[in-house]
Amino acid sequence: MVTLGIPKGINNAIIKIKLPEVMTLPLPETKEDNVSIKAYKRIIDFINKADIIVIGPGLGRERSTQKLIQKLIKNINKPLVIDADGLNALAGHLSILTATRGKRPVTILTPHPGEMSRLCGKSIKKIQDKRREVAKMFAACYKITLVLKGHKTIVADFKNKLYINKTGNPGMSTAGSGDVLTGIIASFLGQGLDEFNAAKSAVYIHGLAGDLAAKEKNQLSLIASDIIDKIPEAIKMSGFCRLSSVGRAAVL
Repeated sequence: MVTLGIPKGINNAIIKIKLPEVMTLPLPETKEDNVSIKAYKRIIDFINKADIIVIGPGLGRERSTQKLIQKLIKNINKPLVIDADGLNALAGHLSILTATRGKRPVTILTPHPGEMSRLCGKSIKKIQDKRREVAKMFAACYKITLVLKGHKTIVADFKNKLYINKTGNPGMSTAGSGDVLTGIIASFLGQGLDEFNAAKSAVYIHGLAGDLAAKEKNQLSLIASDIIDKIPEAIKMSGFCRLSSVGRAAVL
């Protein structure tokens, strides 16, 4: 069960038409039509009913929105998946992760190499040259689970567990593909998997769905919705059947 927090101005015009399966939470907006810092209390009140929180995809980098993201990450005490503009809001503000270290049951970050570069201050080349080491060190330092996306996506946690994924293809480096992965991670968390296995399983299923989509449509024309369409087949092929419950996610 998913509730999407969005600027109130686009609630009826776009989202309810495009995403009939998803409930929405209209929120105060800025002049630039992004979610405003004024939405903080409504979000905090609402997520008391949620099991999993996702923060970042599509939120934007406006100052008021970034302040909202930072304040939410500081104060959310439920399992949290941070992606996209959630990661951008943390760049230069990693003290937020330090301050919340160990206070949440689960924190998962899902950067691509560019986002990882902004987070840790290393060049993309240095990150790509030592992907395992960078992922392990970052996860251990902030007591999180890190999903470092890209060729052979890496999942590392602060308990020294490491997974290197072998599914997926270059056609998946398309807009929205990472958001699909974030949604699968949140779904698996909400259905009973621990954070490392939720991230690891989601990365595998996401890549397999992308491979199935590419086989049918080719890599060059692959878009994110093609990956979504192949998730059921990927789950069936993998024999994945460890889900035990139904969770409620809030996506911001």
